[in-house]
Amino acid sequence: MRNRSIPVEALIVVDVQEASVTGDGALPEAARLVDRTADLIARARTGGAVVVHIQNDGPAGAGDAPHTPGWELHHPVRTGPTEAVIRKTHDDSFEGTSLGGLLTGAGVRSLAVCGLMSEMCVQATARTALALGYRVVLPYDAHATHDIPAEPGISEAVPAAVVSRVAAWPLSRDADVTTRAADVTFTAPAAAQG
Repeated sequence: MRNRSIPVEALIVVDVQEASVTGDGALPEAARLVDRTADLIARARTGGAVVVHIQNDGPAGAGDAPHTPGWELHHPVRTGPTEAVIRKTHDDSFEGTSLGGLLTGAGVRSLAVCGLMSEMCVQATARTALALGYRVVLPYDAHATHDIPAEPGISEAVPAAVVSRVAAWPLSRDADVTTRAADVTFTAPAAAQG
């Protein structure tokens, strides 16, 4: 892990939806996640970076099923030329969505990924971004997940913090995994500066 200022041109906020950060279904570290993602969003806006809120469309009956209270994004969105909402149905925020086209159109070459779940949607989105040639920053304290319950005869319960750490570990070979969201800085994409 690295502790240094890391400038990026876009922020991808994955699935920070009411079902996972409020009420009975909230992640164990929901308060920290909400605080860190709110700070990242505010600083990305101030820096002129592209901000993309990813909104998962869960299946019928799920906490994040479309148009239910749990499906709503937790952070307010300022839709405009540099901020958008993209809905998805897969773990990977690029799969079947306009995310790649939006980033390419804006001239983005580097991005930070935050949100939830660490081992699912955050990791899948970061992996695809790396495969597409983006410089990826993963602030460790700005993604989270649930505890994994014990499975008798297989394993004890795995705390959410351990799951998040394990999810980030294989990405650290290719991505900048930083310990603090505060180490991420933002700038407008070169195309927007020009």
